[in-house]
Amino acid sequence: MKFDIAFIIDQLPYLMTGLKMTLLLSFASLVLSLLIGIAGAVIRILKVPILSPIIIGYVELIRNTPLLVQIFFLYFGLPFIGLKLSGTVTGIVALSLWGGAYAIENFRGGFKSVSKSLNEAGYSLGLNTYHVYRHIIIPIGFRVSFPSFSNTAMSVVKNSSLLAGIGVLELTFTALNSVAVSFKYIEMFLSLGIIYLLIVWVLSFLFALIERKLDFKRRSAKKALSSFKEMANKTYGKAG
Repeated sequence: MKFDIAFIIDQLPYLMTGLKMTLLLSFASLVLSLLIGIAGAVIRILKVPILSPIIIGYVELIRNTPLLVQIFFLYFGLPFIGLKLSGTVTGIVALSLWGGAYAIENFRGGFKSVSKSLNEAGYSLGLNTYHVYRHIIIPIGFRVSFPSFSNTAMSVVKNSSLLAGIGVLELTFTALNSVAVSFKYIEMFLSLGIIYLLIVWVLSFLFALIERKLDFKRRSAKKALSSFKEMANKTYGKAG
């Protein structure tokens, strides 16, 4: 069988339409996953009444059930209770909840790894729990957790292909549509694989740049404590 390169070139504009939707879904889901992850991790560490058990149940539910089942439940199940979501909204919600559950565990480990001496230093400077988390635990813990979160983020992008199962016009769905008409399986799925590979490579490069920018290992505890003390003086010095 002859490999049809002309077919791939002809289908590229159609694939680019699906790629735009994939990138849109991925970006929105990653932002929401990040917010869910940070908020959920803080709630679990602080053991907030009512909310903490809910977060634990949510994480267990998401991590122990297939993502495709979650997508089908949101898209086909919710209409039975009067809540109908579009395919795009379903995709963002499903990917965000899935990524958020894993991000909670990513950040929880990072936040708990922050030295107790830094926490105690913050409290000794007169900071309350909110300021300790905002200025000490979250900034430092985020740097520690970022490599793990970057892996979760790339999984979110790849898992967006499952949305083809509910008819979302993303990259995989466009490829399947093309194959259904042309029967060019090798050409189309090879192109699809290469595009996903390029997306992940670009993401890996961007995350590596961010990780280098954060550069946690070169930040000494002495510098951190100095910045906390300066912040505390600005926050509480005037009040005194």
